[in-house]
Amino acid sequence: MKRIFSFIALFCMIAVSVSAQEKKTFTLEDVIPGGNNYFNLVPQNMPGLQWWGDVCVRTDIEEIKKIDVKSGKESTLVTLDEVNNALQNSSKPYGQLRRIQPLRTLMYTSFPSETKTEIQFTASVGDETAKDTYMFFYDFKKKEITDMFRIQEKDAANFDFCSANNTLAYTSGDYLYIANKDKGDFTQAVSPIPTDGHADTRHAIVYGQAVHRNEFGITKGTFWSPKGTYLAFYRMDQSMVTDYPQVNTTTRIASLEPDKYPMAGMTSHKVTVGIYNMKTGKIIYLQAGDPTDRYFTNISWAPDEKSIYVIELNRDQNHTQLVQYDAESGERTAVLYEEKHSKYVEPQHPLTFLPWDNSKFIYWSQRDGFHHLYLMDTNRKQKGEWKQGKDTGSQYCEYLETIPLTQGDWLVQEILGFNKNRKEIIIGSTEISPLQTNIFSLNVKDGKRTLIGNKDGMHHAQLSTSGTYIIDNFTSHDVPREISILPTNGKKGVILLQASDPMTDGYNMPEITIGTIKAADGKTDLYYRLIKPVNFDPNKKYPAIIYVYGGPHAQMIHNTRFYDARGWDLYMAQQGYVMLTVDSRGSDNRGIRFENCTFRHLGDEEMKDQVEGVKFLQSLPYVDADKIGVHGWSFGGFMTTNLMLTYPEIFKVGVAGGPVIDWQFYEIMYGERYMDTPQSNPEGYKSSNLREKAGNLKGRLEIIIGGTDPTCVPQHSISFLRACIDAGTHPDFFIYPEDGHNMMGRDRVHLHEHITRYFTDFLK
Repeated sequence: MKRIFSFIALFCMIAVSVSAQEKKTFTLEDVIPGGNNYFNLVPQNMPGLQWWGDVCVRTDIEEIKKIDVKSGKESTLVTLDEVNNALQNSSKPYGQLRRIQPLRTLMYTSFPSETKTEIQFTASVGDETAKDTYMFFYDFKKKEITDMFRIQEKDAANFDFCSANNTLAYTSGDYLYIANKDKGDFTQAVSPIPTDGHADTRHAIVYGQAVHRNEFGITKGTFWSPKGTYLAFYRMDQSMVTDYPQVNTTTRIASLEPDKYPMAGMTSHKVTVGIYNMKTGKIIYLQAGDPTDRYFTNISWAPDEKSIYVIELNRDQNHTQLVQYDAESGERTAVLYEEKHSKYVEPQHPLTFLPWDNSKFIYWSQRDGFHHLYLMDTNRKQKGEWKQGKDTGSQYCEYLETIPLTQGDWLVQEILGFNKNRKEIIIGSTEISPLQTNIFSLNVKDGKRTLIGNKDGMHHAQLSTSGTYIIDNFTSHDVPREISILPTNGKKGVILLQASDPMTDGYNMPEITIGTIKAADGKTDLYYRLIKPVNFDPNKKYPAIIYVYGGPHAQMIHNTRFYDARGWDLYMAQQGYVMLTVDSRGSDNRGIRFENCTFRHLGDEEMKDQVEGVKFLQSLPYVDADKIGVHGWSFGGFMTTNLMLTYPEIFKVGVAGGPVIDWQFYEIMYGERYMDTPQSNPEGYKSSNLREKAGNLKGRLEIIIGGTDPTCVPQHSISFLRACIDAGTHPDFFIYPEDGHNMMGRDRVHLHEHITRYFTDFLK
């Protein structure tokens, strides 16, 4: 009997071994974006899902489908052949559209109006020397072209179409343009805005583009009023900003292509906000006063178009004001709210007016420690009185009656829109866990929140126009992808897609777990992600690598597929490494005190927390405590280099990508928010200047950069090499010519091959 049990046990072991052998081994081509097989191993998706009013549609290659929100059944709305037939048969006034080659896909189309049966397309004709871009509109009910814009500027970008007035704003070079129809002729009258006659070839004055280096939630530079009567736009004067000498090495003799790059403590650009009146063709600028050392953020319009609102910030970024301006004259009419903080205030969101009450709007603030929503009433003015926020460093002054809509030790991440009939706001938040986003309907009157979709994980949602339904794209560690249409009343919806995972179905995967450790302060919980080697043997000793970021506005661990582990992390686990990531203090989605504890001394607290991660690794019996490596990019490159130099007895090998070496070389908006200026915080800048620690290098450190990195400019790494030469230490260096801050496409695969080789050569 004993022999029989032994035989059965042996048979089971053999069966498990054979099963494991049947699983495939993945390569970097499988797991890195840009790899030949990468997209074949991503869970199935339904790209092109969007709302046309309250109708759910899915754009695909040959058809656009309409999806029934209750049954999930699809029916054809438009075909590719129908659109191409309309193009080929177009005549006056749209005859020019015959120049366009037959379209190959309907995937990248959109529905600009919730009430019209029109689809918006963009197509180009010609090459870079002479290119026309056409934006045209196809009415799928009439099966004909109904409108067209012809843009002849070859570098046209930042298209902003206003369906309320059928007008297109866009940029070309440094100019802002507006295009609308001539009477009786559907060719376009294109007018540069504004016409103040500047002739600059070095980007000194820029119109209609994002400003302040895209900080403060700024992603665009044009803002249509609700009825299309006005177009607000940014004007950025950079003539006083120092040029950073980026070099193009692809020309016969390397040529200078400078960037305007204001470094911390240096002269910044000046921004003003203009308003173009569609009826008169005139431009006024907001009378905001001297724009020197000020930030103008989060532009929003009143529903009646009489007022425009700007959240303004001083250069120290510790005092913000919500300012109201008259849209017709540009006159500054009122300050509606002020907030101060001993460290920094960080506005990221424009005002959102209630669609059922134009006198009330939602304002975002972290004054109570977490990003929450506050309802302000423009009809109820009051004498402002400075009060202390729940976050001890915060003070605020309200000049309008204000009601908190959300409260608690969690934060609102987004406003998706409104259900007007139920008077609800649809939000995404971390209320259930900081590791995930869940969608809630929030009743404005009583503050009651109703969970939409009851599954733990990450929910990315699109809201229908009426706010009755969402398209929910959901993933978690256990669910590769699930796409549903869900009613916002919290009831059950219909599932459109349940995807399997090609990686876990066909490949030999590592074990991935998450947990918490204590931060260096001994009390704060930090989340970690641990990946054990493929075919893990608890009796072996494995080298370990910490993948680190650690900076503001980033979080490396969520309840998603693989808990956010990147393809390279999985690949290195297959190569026999233990992989650890810790979201240290200073990272995102844990509240302002969790993030701003690093203020004026970037790197210090974050490194202490990463060392706690090392201690955790060293407590594991299967980790070789003498073989600890570290890798990170950007802020993570700064952290990697800093850890190698500050704790040389711990970290044996590091690969730092695009690192910040000296924060005085970083740009003003981000750098000064977290470090103040070099003049006011010399001690902090010195302690985080990695050139000062160049002599501490003992292990193997490689620095990798893009040759024209506009974010962490090459001067960082080059100056560090000089410091190491002077100190007698020997880092390695690799450059991707003409690449920016990140490597893309095939360069990205090459990058990870290179990083892998470095750890294989020196850590394993």
